[in-house]
Amino acid sequence: MKHLLYFFLIASCGIALAQEPSNTYDLKVAVTRTGDRFQVSASYEVPITLCEAFTFITDYEGAKNLPGVVDSKVLSRSGNKVKVARLLEERILFIPFEIRSELEYVESPYKTLLFEQLNGDTKYYKGSWRLFSEKEFTTFKYDAQIEPNSLVPSAVIEFFIKNILRRQFESMAEVASLKKSALPKTCR
Repeated sequence: MKHLLYFFLIASCGIALAQEPSNTYDLKVAVTRTGDRFQVSASYEVPITLCEAFTFITDYEGAKNLPGVVDSKVLSRSGNKVKVARLLEERILFIPFEIRSELEYVESPYKTLLFEQLNGDTKYYKGSWRLFSEKEFTTFKYDAQIEPNSLVPSAVIEFFIKNILRRQFESMAEVASLKKSALPKTCR
């Protein structure tokens, strides 16, 4: 049975690697492993203003519309700090995995969004979103360190992190682009 599971994991990795993802938003995703932690760096461009981009990434409860996010709710706000509870669900070979976390975000309007897991299912999760404006585009830059709490081999986790995040960032870029007209008038 164990050999069968490894066969399916290897086969699914090969199929996914053979597919060439679209890159409409100049999406870049890099995942590197250092010990038990993964360093994730990603960026994408969307034709929206800095104000619209910051409004989008700080719409914590609106994150429920993104793939893999089952629930996201604001627990508290104090000044520029926001505590958010999230429930994520991903399927790996038809097996659903849920990840719960409570995150604290520190907002620096139109520039950065720092975040850190206060408690949750991963051992460590901390990072940032940075926004850069270039003509009619805003570049979203994501950097994070993640240490999963799992018995699954690191190579398998790394593969799925890369592919799940690529899909999530593509979806975020698309949703941000489509929501431009629904964003607050203060940004126009």
